[in-house]
Amino acid sequence: MKEVTMYIKPEKLEVVKEVLLKHGCGGMSVMSIMGCGIQMGDTKTVDFKGLRTNINLIPKIKVEAIVRDEIVEELLLDIRDKVATGQVGDGKVIIKSVEDVMRIRTGERGNDAI
Repeated sequence: MKEVTMYIKPEKLEVVKEVLLKHGCGGMSVMSIMGCGIQMGDTKTVDFKGLRTNINLIPKIKVEAIVRDEIVEELLLDIRDKVATGQVGDGKVIIKSVEDVMRIRTGERGNDAI
């Protein structure tokens, strides 16, 4: 099993959800976050807890899903095909190995739990 973590533009969330569902991923976690990559975002000075600081963060969406090993490559190709605009800031996908998963309600383990 693999944990797939995607950092994407907010307007691409519905596309990513459709791709995950198409590949049989029945669950995901979605978080609204702020971040920057090589583009470094828009810089503006703000007061943060009494200190003046520069903030250069852009709104992003973080999507996490646990998927079966055999669908990872096809999923990555589909994400690239459907999400990429060719512009800086399209995002990143991180793949990590998952040792085990357990569904709390039933006690199912491994692929049966995802």
